[in-house]
Amino acid sequence: MQNMAIEHLILIDIETVSCSEHYELLTDSWKELWTEKINRSLPENVTPAEYYPMRAGIMAEFAKVVCISMGFFRKENNSQQLRIKSFYSDDEKEVLEGFTQTLKQLQAANNKWCFTGHNIKEFDIPFLCRRLLVNNLPIPSFFDFQNMKPWETPVVDTLHLWRFGDYKHYTSLKLLAAALGVPSPKDDIDGSMVGHVYWSEKDLKRIAFYCQRDVATVANIMLRFRNLPLLTEEQIVYVT
Repeated sequence: MQNMAIEHLILIDIETVSCSEHYELLTDSWKELWTEKINRSLPENVTPAEYYPMRAGIMAEFAKVVCISMGFFRKENNSQQLRIKSFYSDDEKEVLEGFTQTLKQLQAANNKWCFTGHNIKEFDIPFLCRRLLVNNLPIPSFFDFQNMKPWETPVVDTLHLWRFGDYKHYTSLKLLAAALGVPSPKDDIDGSMVGHVYWSEKDLKRIAFYCQRDVATVANIMLRFRNLPLLTEEQIVYVT
């Protein structure tokens, strides 16, 4: 990690919501599938209908991607800069296609980069691959980790870096940022509110901003792991 140039990092974060606003909008067959899916994890005294808004948004079979934010470092006038771009839409296929096409362009210019994020090995990347298949889109070669050896996988996960080999240990991005003295990433909404903001407020731009702040936080955490100065707000550029 210490030898990896930060210019090779592609920082990513995704936001997901349930495919249907309410459990009652599911067909009978999908209600049955939902009940089977959560049967073992359903808390006592909670019905499948009540559990749907609580958990459906993070299960790839019952959710969709509404925003993907990505960032990368580059030098600008001898100063480090983080550039962040977001892809967001009600149309999940549009989000996925925009993201993968941009990554293909980046890969053509630099094939040494690797994905970087918090818990992306166990959530973001598997989720994206599943939703690509659901949308009848090919899984790009840079996501084809199943055919790679572990040391060939181009991923840096800040959750795994912080674990230092302790695989029983989970730390949220917010807690890790606080522990390392990195400015809090989410002072507007938190993950539990994304579904409400999407379905009730219909505010995708607010969700995109929330997602972008995650990317900026991961960038600063990576700088802390490298013992480098944190980015200022002026060094973060949002690309439209």
